[in-house]
Amino acid sequence: MAALSPAAPWIVAVLLGLVFGSFVNVVVARLPRMLERGWQEAYADVRGEPIAAAPPYNLARPGSHCPHCEHPLSWRELVPVLSWCRQRGRCRHCGVPISWQYPVIEAISAVLAAACYWRFGAHPYALAAFGACLALLALAVIDLHTLLLPDDITQPLLWSGLLVAVAGWGPLAPHSAIIGASAGYAALWLLATVYRLITGREGMGQGDFKLLAALGAWLGPLALPVVVLSASVLGLAAGIYLMLRRRAHSRTPLPFGPCLAVAGAVQFFLLPPIRLWPLG
Repeated sequence: MAALSPAAPWIVAVLLGLVFGSFVNVVVARLPRMLERGWQEAYADVRGEPIAAAPPYNLARPGSHCPHCEHPLSWRELVPVLSWCRQRGRCRHCGVPISWQYPVIEAISAVLAAACYWRFGAHPYALAAFGACLALLALAVIDLHTLLLPDDITQPLLWSGLLVAVAGWGPLAPHSAIIGASAGYAALWLLATVYRLITGREGMGQGDFKLLAALGAWLGPLALPVVVLSASVLGLAAGIYLMLRRRAHSRTPLPFGPCLAVAGAVQFFLLPPIRLWPLG
């Protein structure tokens, strides 16, 4: 049997990254709306108001369609990156521009898949780390658009980090993952509490606490100071840039989740808290 080309695993990784990046686009677009609908239904139920019947809306239904003209998309219009380029960034049916966010997320996902294979090789932890990075990508984009970090993503991210440690797939012992998760939540909770007592204003949402807890479960307690410091520098730089461009002022709420997500993702590849065993 002929040996596989050395490039084959890289091609598979990139293709998987593109496919899962397309799924991240679905999550980013639909999950906030799903949460909003759930909140509205819960509010109506508490008030005893009738809940109007509505067509199903979740990650699978309705099928992919143009958000402007609602025309169903064929498989040719759903090929990651290529379809957007082929259609020159416009809907083939109504001609309305399609956000560049779609191909960018798919391309970033492909890069993350290749990076995980490069860093961890053909090991279960490569798939686990890729899944964690996809969750961070989705959280970053959702927080940028909505200032929300949904529990539907942060909690599975936290528990999966703990389970990976218990299964022995990654570089952390279970006790390190537990300490990292606890320290991550407690650190930001303490900072936010002190800020509120001093200023009388909320400086951070609970979603940020949960996100850093999840990062602690994956990266361990030793990585948390670097993550928080890096995220703070990124947030400060973004805030200064927006104020210089007159797009924000000192009291404008800015999402901290994307900064945490970027800083945490970097830790997977550049500054691992414990050296992974040889995979070769």
